[in-house]
Amino acid sequence: MPELRITVGGREYEVACQEGEEHFLRAASEMLNTEASALVNQIGRMPESRMLLMAGLLLADKTAGVEDRYRAMETKVGAQEAELEQLRLAASGADAAGAQSSETYAALAERYAELAARAEALAAELEEKASAA
Repeated sequence: MPELRITVGGREYEVACQEGEEHFLRAASEMLNTEASALVNQIGRMPESRMLLMAGLLLADKTAGVEDRYRAMETKVGAQEAELEQLRLAASGADAAGAQSSETYAALAERYAELAARAEALAAELEEKASAA
């Protein structure tokens, strides 16, 4: 089991992790160190347990915010997917009836492209926010 030496708030720790998870431990410790260092810079020296508690709470708060935004994005994407499905159904119904003009098809195609671009932008934003957490 690999052991890593990490620094959090100016203090060094030896931490063990599973084989192959070193990268994740380093990334997590860097996030914790960022929060702990900010606390130490603002408040000054404090007991180790308090520093770690406060840094953990700050990270948990950020994580909760990201999760809230993630759920909101999922809801938004779901609504756009439902709208896209309605447009597809309308288009297929129009095909069967033969009542739609080529201008309507062009408008639908443009709307599909807009919805697809919005969905891709939301997905990219969601992935970016998830990776930042």
